[in-house]
Amino acid sequence: MTQDLAAYGYLIAAIFFIMSLRGLSSPETARGGNLFGIVGMVIAIGVTVLTPGVVSPWLIVAGLLVGGSVGTVVALRIQMTALPQLVAAFHSLVGLAAVFVAAAAFVSPDAFGLGAPGKIKTASLIEMGLGTAIGAVTFTGSIVAFAKLQGLVSGAPLIFRGQHLLNALLGVALVALLVWFAMRGHPAAFILLIVLSLLLGFLLILPIGGADMPVVVSMLNSYSGWAAAGIGFTLSNTALIVTGALVGASGAILSYIMCKGMNRSIFNVILGGFGTDAAGAAAAAGKNDRPVKAGSAEDAAFLMQNAGSVIIVPGYGMAVAQAQHALREMSDLLKKSGVTVRYAIHPVAGRMPGHMNVLLAEANVPYDEVFELDDINRDFASTDVAFVIGANDVTNPAAKTDPQSAIYGMPILEVDRAQTVLFVKRGMSSGYAGVENELFFRDNTMMLFADAKAMCDAIVKALSGSSH
Repeated sequence: MTQDLAAYGYLIAAIFFIMSLRGLSSPETARGGNLFGIVGMVIAIGVTVLTPGVVSPWLIVAGLLVGGSVGTVVALRIQMTALPQLVAAFHSLVGLAAVFVAAAAFVSPDAFGLGAPGKIKTASLIEMGLGTAIGAVTFTGSIVAFAKLQGLVSGAPLIFRGQHLLNALLGVALVALLVWFAMRGHPAAFILLIVLSLLLGFLLILPIGGADMPVVVSMLNSYSGWAAAGIGFTLSNTALIVTGALVGASGAILSYIMCKGMNRSIFNVILGGFGTDAAGAAAAAGKNDRPVKAGSAEDAAFLMQNAGSVIIVPGYGMAVAQAQHALREMSDLLKKSGVTVRYAIHPVAGRMPGHMNVLLAEANVPYDEVFELDDINRDFASTDVAFVIGANDVTNPAAKTDPQSAIYGMPILEVDRAQTVLFVKRGMSSGYAGVENELFFRDNTMMLFADAKAMCDAIVKALSGSSH
């Protein structure tokens, strides 16, 4: 394959990647977008393997078979509820791959057309250094995110005195190392660059609370893209540059949207200086001795069946209990009784961007029944019943009323304005942000203490019994 044909092939692959992003922007076109991405990647890999100068195409094919086999097994076995930690794990692999490629190019620059050892072009050293730094930060940051999402470490922020000052000093040191490496190409600078970047990845993500994980996952996605783009310049690979830039830019835009949805600063996300306020969380603890109104599945079934409209608010509790299918069955029975049923999704519900949309799509919930916060918030005031299933922080009125709260200023789904709120929860514990939910104690709230799936199944049984 000539260089001209390879360029055309990469251009076609890039077009497919852009079409993929366009498709993935909506649940209705997501399947097609996923297919476009697969086709684009197949073309890009094929062009790379057939490009002149590739020394061991069969070794690449062997790697593809091994990686493809692992990916297939993971895809078949992974539960939808574990998707956030899987995404975080994949981000870590992208970052690690960037570091390995940069290391290979630094050790054997002649094999990559970058010059002789010790005489690498300055431009290549800059690209290599940036790709290495971003890749290493992505790797360790993604490991921390995976550990928090998987429950291997606490989801609470890990904060220590002088943390911001330490991160600032490490950031300055990292820039200095990048300059030294670009000017001299010294092996010691490269090794220190990797070590410092790995450390910074840990320190940037550790202080971020579990409630903010959707933003973290989105931002790490952006980092992995920029790491890939940097290495793409090192390898002079057009497809890698374009793909990395698309992922990096789209991830950054999504992170900005997520920050807006949480009333967070995008700069705080990048610098690792946001998350749960431990003092605010502690202040909220110990106040749950107030009385609450508790109900049963039969109570919930009666209220919803006699309602004109019901808005369902899913959260991570629904995901953990895998209650989406039972919820869909409950919704179908309500619609047969003439009840208008809709779903309200908060931008940061779950543990990654679009987590709730993915779970509802798995249960074949019609796309036209699912609404984002801005599109449905005004409708709660005219809704008979708001059915909250496993969502906590994103419905907490304290975000509007308590300036001392760790979530103050975050836009919430205003379920408290509904005539009746049915809140499905195992107990009275606070949300992932560590803030007690004032909604539990409102006069129009009825708590349904149970596992989300068990409660939905019980409501389905009650609805089925009353319909005969």
